[in-house]
Amino acid sequence: MLRLNRMTDYAIVVLGALAHRHGEVLATAQIASLTGLTQPTVAKVAKRLQACKLLETKRGVNGGYQLIGNPADLSLAMIIEAVEGPIAVNGCVDGAQDPCAVSNCCFMSNQWNRVNGTVRAALEAVSLAELIDPSQLFPAIGRAASPVADPSPSTNAPVSSA
Repeated sequence: MLRLNRMTDYAIVVLGALAHRHGEVLATAQIASLTGLTQPTVAKVAKRLQACKLLETKRGVNGGYQLIGNPADLSLAMIIEAVEGPIAVNGCVDGAQDPCAVSNCCFMSNQWNRVNGTVRAALEAVSLAELIDPSQLFPAIGRAASPVADPSPSTNAPVSSA
């Protein structure tokens, strides 16, 4: 099974919160509050994303992290590689750290690069903006001052008998 690790999931959530705040600088405590993640987890993820130039940090009293660039330009492949390293469906693809022991007689050796390229292209085609809808993930942001409409019909409303 091809599966992303939990830190990648957390990175997407952190990036989604920062994307929703459109260039604001948020401290790890604020991000933790918005996402429900622990502050140490947010700090660990943010540090990794900063090292890969997806986030930038601002120092000082109003310091914290800020998303670099536009969420529509940030691909899922970029996020995965920031957290997990190069995308490879197995150890036989070009650039793999450990060469395959049976590569000289494997009938699949030439095909894995094609498979890996297809998976990578699919992940490149999905942007952070497409992947998440921050208004759905973080509904309380920006709505605290506005009253929430009650979706249920009022018991005093006239009933239509059409």
